[in-house]
Amino acid sequence: MDADRQTDELPDDQVELAVEVFRMLADGTRIRLLWALRDVERPVNELAEALGKAAPSVSQHLAKLRMARMVRTRREGNQVFYRVENDHVASLVRDAIHHAEHASDGVPAHHRSAGPSISPIGRNEQSR
Repeated sequence: MDADRQTDELPDDQVELAVEVFRMLADGTRIRLLWALRDVERPVNELAEALGKAAPSVSQHLAKLRMARMVRTRREGNQVFYRVENDHVASLVRDAIHHAEHASDGVPAHHRSAGPSISPIGRNEQSR
């Protein structure tokens, strides 16, 4: 199904899948895991260390993300590597973080790297 070409009505099964995606994102550890995987694949022990969490806990979160088809795995010997399922998952997490940055004062980090022409909504260039 092509979401860009759909009419105003969304099929119930698509809505339920979208709800499940947002349910998976409603946990800080899973957001951090997806953020850590947005551009690279990593094994569980590396992810656990990066997040400061126990490996069994990280594995449980990754299993949930895998069941929701948000991450995929690759086995190399006795190690399992995780990565985001596709660019849509990476974009969804990136957009959520960028949106959260807009809730704070000042110029969001993702705009500071874009150059001086972008200013926060409701502010002019002189107030920077």
